[in-house]
Amino acid sequence: MPENELDPHSLLADGDIEIEMRMPYSSNATFLVRVTHEQHSHRAIYKPLRGERPLWDFAPGLHRREVAAYRLAIAMGYDFVPITIMRDGPYGEGSVQLLVDADFEQHYFTLFESRPDLHDQFRNIAVFDILSNNTDRKSGHVLIDQRGQVYGIDHGLCFSADFKLRTVIWEFGGEEIPAPALQAVERVVTSLPLDISSLLEDDEITALCQRGAWMLEHRQFPVDESGQRYPWPLV
Repeated sequence: MPENELDPHSLLADGDIEIEMRMPYSSNATFLVRVTHEQHSHRAIYKPLRGERPLWDFAPGLHRREVAAYRLAIAMGYDFVPITIMRDGPYGEGSVQLLVDADFEQHYFTLFESRPDLHDQFRNIAVFDILSNNTDRKSGHVLIDQRGQVYGIDHGLCFSADFKLRTVIWEFGGEEIPAPALQAVERVVTSLPLDISSLLEDDEITALCQRGAWMLEHRQFPVDESGQRYPWPLV
């Protein structure tokens, strides 16, 4: 990082948050904000607890799952989840995630067809989604920035104790999971970092470790034989 740039973690944690707009088409209150600190600024996505709609299958606090997902990705050695922290904002406690400068014409379906060189990165996202029990991996939740870096976003519906994986990434079903990805899973479930487990319930921690053990035993990407484990809408 250049000497004149502020660490993005510090920017998100210590900067002043100014709301620019509410994001359209979001089921929960999601805001595009600008975070400014020490003459530096960056856009981010702010998801406050107060803006969540009650869900029958997830307790309030989806913003905590956003943060847990970021921390899980880091623990696995992956950098595809944008920096995400938890802090107070204009509407109280919420998650604040660094905005990706993405090409929003592209998403998982278009990228899978046109960029086979990215398939290994998609495999890593698929492994992460199984371990985190992602219930909402839409095609539009896979982004690519102007430099060609792939990102995964929108992880509020993760970590349920009940297995409810819903994703658009099924092309690798039946393939062997790459050894480095299995090593990443084993490293995490052998000793789940406290900064992740502190954000989850005990039964969710147990279920996460069980999903990891399943992957380490079977060593293959699952197959959706039902054809029903897709989110809606797909994009």
